[in-house]
Amino acid sequence: MEKAGGTEEAGKSPSLPPLHPTIPSNVNPESMKPPRYSIAHRCGVGTSGQQISLLANHFKVSVNATDAVFYQYTVTISSEDRVVESKGIGRKLVDKLYQTYSSELDGKRFAYDGEKSLYTVGRLPQNKCEFTMVLEESFAKRSPDGDGSPVGTGKRTKCSFWSKTYKVELSYSAKIPLKSISLALKGVESDNSCQDALRVLDIILRQQAANRGCLLVRQSFFRDDSKNYVDVGGGVLGLRGFHSSFRPTQGGLSLNMDVSTTMILKPGPVMDFLKLNLNVNDIRFGNDAHFWMKAKRMLKNMRIKTTHRNMEFKIIGLSEKPCAEQYFPMKVKNGDSGEAQTVEITVYEYFTKHCGIELTYSANMPCLDVGKPKRPNYLPIELCSLVSLQRYTKALSLNQRATLVERSRQKPRDRIRTLTDAMRSSQFDEYPVLSACGISIGKELIEVNGRVLETPRLKVGNHEDCIPRNGRWNFNNKRLLDPKKIERWIVVNFSARCDISRISRDLISCARNKGIEMERPHTLIEEDRQAAQASPAARVESMFELIIAKLPGPPDFILCVLPVRKNSDIYGPWKKKCLSDIGIVTQCISPGKINDQYLTNVLLKINSKVGGINSLLEIERPSNLPLIKDTPTLILGMDVSHGSPGRSDIPSIAAVVGSRYWPLISRYRASVRTQSPKLEMIDALYKPLPNGNNDDGIIRELLVDFYKTSNSRKPKQIIVFRDGVSESQFNQVLNIELEQIIKAYQHLGEADVPKFTVIVAQKNHHTKLFQANAPENVPPGTVVDTKIVHPRNYDFYMCAHAGMIGTSRPAHYHVLLDEIGFPPNSLQNLIHSLSYVNQRSTTATSIVAPICYAHLAAQQMGQFLKFEELSETSSAHMTSAGSIPVEVLPRLNQKVAGSMFFC
Repeated sequence: MEKAGGTEEAGKSPSLPPLHPTIPSNVNPESMKPPRYSIAHRCGVGTSGQQISLLANHFKVSVNATDAVFYQYTVTISSEDRVVESKGIGRKLVDKLYQTYSSELDGKRFAYDGEKSLYTVGRLPQNKCEFTMVLEESFAKRSPDGDGSPVGTGKRTKCSFWSKTYKVELSYSAKIPLKSISLALKGVESDNSCQDALRVLDIILRQQAANRGCLLVRQSFFRDDSKNYVDVGGGVLGLRGFHSSFRPTQGGLSLNMDVSTTMILKPGPVMDFLKLNLNVNDIRFGNDAHFWMKAKRMLKNMRIKTTHRNMEFKIIGLSEKPCAEQYFPMKVKNGDSGEAQTVEITVYEYFTKHCGIELTYSANMPCLDVGKPKRPNYLPIELCSLVSLQRYTKALSLNQRATLVERSRQKPRDRIRTLTDAMRSSQFDEYPVLSACGISIGKELIEVNGRVLETPRLKVGNHEDCIPRNGRWNFNNKRLLDPKKIERWIVVNFSARCDISRISRDLISCARNKGIEMERPHTLIEEDRQAAQASPAARVESMFELIIAKLPGPPDFILCVLPVRKNSDIYGPWKKKCLSDIGIVTQCISPGKINDQYLTNVLLKINSKVGGINSLLEIERPSNLPLIKDTPTLILGMDVSHGSPGRSDIPSIAAVVGSRYWPLISRYRASVRTQSPKLEMIDALYKPLPNGNNDDGIIRELLVDFYKTSNSRKPKQIIVFRDGVSESQFNQVLNIELEQIIKAYQHLGEADVPKFTVIVAQKNHHTKLFQANAPENVPPGTVVDTKIVHPRNYDFYMCAHAGMIGTSRPAHYHVLLDEIGFPPNSLQNLIHSLSYVNQRSTTATSIVAPICYAHLAAQQMGQFLKFEELSETSSAHMTSAGSIPVEVLPRLNQKVAGSMFFC
């Protein structure tokens, strides 16, 4: 964190791109060839669909001084001949540098990234210059004491001033012409100069926000204003601010501005925060070791301000003993001789007797340690308050997330009003460095033309057509297309509140209406009440002992009733036992209100898992899919899920789904692996074993399955949908992941490599679309491939779903490679159609189904690991990726490996 004018997230400066890409462990960087593929250029625009007038949250940017040049200087800060790396001091020194030495620097204004790079418009008088400055800060003066002395100790305490001398060296580093942006806007290649120039413009925005005291989170800026707070509970606030970044587009340079929200700690007394966060109402828990263990984990690295001295510190831990029992050595003067002597005194006694501060509840509680690891400094907890603008980076609970969504969502017209008001009050035109570039920014949202694609028609049972309306459909009075018979099944109940006899009767009745022949369950098994007190893993084992005792053999399907709807601790061990150990398809439910709609949704999942088909696109049977119907085509969906924010010890989960039964595009199989934490590139696509003969990778599994289910046809075309990667990683997708896919194909003895189309889908962006002439969200099927898209690369925005609440966020599709050669209309209609094939849904999804499935598969099998890490008898194997040991994910049992278990 930085607190010098502004506060910014550590390590997130946009000025320093990574020197080397993150490369999977099985790829040798030294052996990597020059890039085989480059990012595709736009081959045209789509024309199909009905025209619609739209607005986008982009604002037109005019650049009048196109010949301006940014000069980059490396900033080195030192004190007493030692380099200073502290982020907090940089902005203070550079601000003072300008105030003190402006004339020596020709009066040039700076854009400073807060770390090691400074930019000016035009050259400074010298390529290398050094300046000396003194910084002064007030502090509470105290006499030196022994280890463990509380802050503010000493016989007399007064406000004094601390001064320190710094040297700031500026040395010329690079020249970045502003005209590189105009060249990129015309589609002319300009190496990385355009990105460098855009990065400087973004740094200018960050610096101005820092000068206003904002919290900086990459390109989002947050003012400390209680009007922008959303209390989500647990001592956590949502803080609303704005994202601002410059984007090169077909229509010219634009400023993309959007409402943004980050999570912060609720400022105020530390004890109030702990009671809220750890859900404790009574403060009489001084001896609760479990509470203080959780509190220590939660409080570490938080910044506090003392109420008795008004000083700021960072928490490094808690004292081992309560305040009234935690001793420290204090030096006091002997009244007779005047010599100093050391006495042992408790923190509580020091503050109450020597400082005259009344402590009402801290005596039996640990103190906060705000010192150094080898020199603790203790403070009673009731004298400390959390300072404002501290980010909360842990995962939100379900209730917190729901509250945040409920209280921060905005209807389209409200969001437009918020953005235009913010733009008019932003004073961008007064930013000195922007003015020096001749940059001015419009105040109105950019107008753009869009198209609404025709809604795909669906086929359901009894040869009926189903025509979605506004991106939605239902199975009222309809049958499923291919319902599977369910004969040997059982119901198990981990919930004391559910009547499973009634649930099974209602489910059978609803199933018959949908065309599913569902026999009565073989047995209904209630959990033994004594077993309910055991650990989750033990409860699952006990349940399977009952199943084995009551059944002559394993069932084909198990309906499992859980005690809670989300985050049940039984879910992980149950899924692992069924899907990995035994090989039984299972559906978990935790019903609240049971009605026909609820039961229908459950049956859609069950039918998909047991091999049925709920609906197909009309163009799938008989196949009429352009460029797919005549050539065997495999569709892959790829995603990587990471652990909670702040948890770098949890492996990432990579999941890939592959289509089956070509020419269908609605049936998929998943393959899932673990990999190093936070690694975004999938490293298990191709995994040759030491003997060199076998490949244990994901792609081989999906290729073999495609061959077996597609009448022994090998894919001649492969369409890859990749989720979760940023623009800086596009080349890695093409030249690392795609290369691994090709190697896996060749490992099967194939000489002819298929044609590839590689598409990245992004949801984590800040472009929003609005209807120009209506207050509602854009209609489902809206696509934009002009004006606000990249000036050269092949991308487009598509909003396939119906936004019922808040403002819809379109998916941003980037076509990185298209060897298959889809015309724009065909590709956009294919992607639109793939938003209607999710077998567990009766609404169009916001992103293509293969990516949805990959995300679901990673999420569900990731629960295996959550179970493993909680299990004391975990026998999971470990593998090593680089120097980080990674827990190996249990594989699916072959009986269910080909099922759509993730539905």
